[in-house]
Amino acid sequence: MYACDVQGALMKKLSNFAKTCCALALALAFVSPLSAKQKKAATRVIIDHDGDKITIPAEVKRVAVVSIWPLPSVITVFLGGTDKLVGVPPASMGAAKAGLLGQLFPSFLSLPTNYTNGEDVNIEELLKLNPDVVFCSSRDPKMKQTLQSAGITAVAFSVNKWNYDILATYDGWIDLLSQVFPEQSKKDQVSAYSKKTYNEIQSKVKSISPDKRKKVLFLFQYNDKTIVTSGKKFFGQSWCDNVNAKNVAEEVGAENSNAVVNMEQIYAWNPDVILITNFTPAVPDDLYNNKIGGNDWSSVNAVKNKQVYKMPLGSYRSYTPSADTPVTLLWIAQKVYPELFSDIDLVARVKQYYKELYNITLTDEQIKIMYNQNASGATGIKIN
Repeated sequence: MYACDVQGALMKKLSNFAKTCCALALALAFVSPLSAKQKKAATRVIIDHDGDKITIPAEVKRVAVVSIWPLPSVITVFLGGTDKLVGVPPASMGAAKAGLLGQLFPSFLSLPTNYTNGEDVNIEELLKLNPDVVFCSSRDPKMKQTLQSAGITAVAFSVNKWNYDILATYDGWIDLLSQVFPEQSKKDQVSAYSKKTYNEIQSKVKSISPDKRKKVLFLFQYNDKTIVTSGKKFFGQSWCDNVNAKNVAEEVGAENSNAVVNMEQIYAWNPDVILITNFTPAVPDDLYNNKIGGNDWSSVNAVKNKQVYKMPLGSYRSYTPSADTPVTLLWIAQKVYPELFSDIDLVARVKQYYKELYNITLTDEQIKIMYNQNASGATGIKIN
């Protein structure tokens, strides 16, 4: 009787074990497909400015930037902080220290820069940052290949895909950032604001006849040895076109962004307005008092009439696409045609723009810094 009881108990245990195994197998049958779906959902595919399909994490948490210097500032303003930035180029850091970005987002000033010198990248140092993606310039395909060969997910941003149209380029950057960070998408708002500003300016300048357009010279770089301006294929042309002004150097350097010129050409052009970028330490006083290279500017209309201006440095050097692009366009319109835009309160407009699009509250003092630049924000490195 005792042996039968033991045998019965054993059989019951075996039966329970079998039931448990069946239950586990059934559970695994349901769990396995779910795991595959979860794994698939962990990535997304976007299309970068090279037209390449890039597989990125479903949620991008760590981003580094190489060889496209304005972009870290755009990312920071776009995301409202630096939580997802893990590295930036040195030239981006220089602008942040000299302009407003470092004030608005102090954490930016602590970001690593040691993995790149601006053009080249130290892959070993970059990998230490453990980036989910690295943003690079589409003008440097070798860089993209180098990153990909190291197992890094590289996403290309372009500066020339839109033929240096400043508004279209900024819209394009925001569009791609909105793909990478869909939860922060601002492509519609940014594009709408840019179009609204452009249309407002056009309503005032479109009737200006070709012979009445103001002549504008951009000083992209200026030192004792070289004068570099914007030819037709650079952002200076777009700034002029957007306010119905004439870029005096539009016929120079047709195949290159940077056009090297001399004083004889400048005398012949005799620009009405000169805009000095933050890619050179030169300031208006250097032209008013002939301080650079022994050049005499005294006969140039822009100098005679005190119409030489240092471009703003807000979130970045404003000659290039940046978060400031729409309001920079308004600033340029005011400088070129002050009589047509005297009714525009630029300080109020800048405050409204930053609050409306990026929820950033600027003070009068911060805007004063932005629009009263000296040599400190300059970099002599060529834009890429």
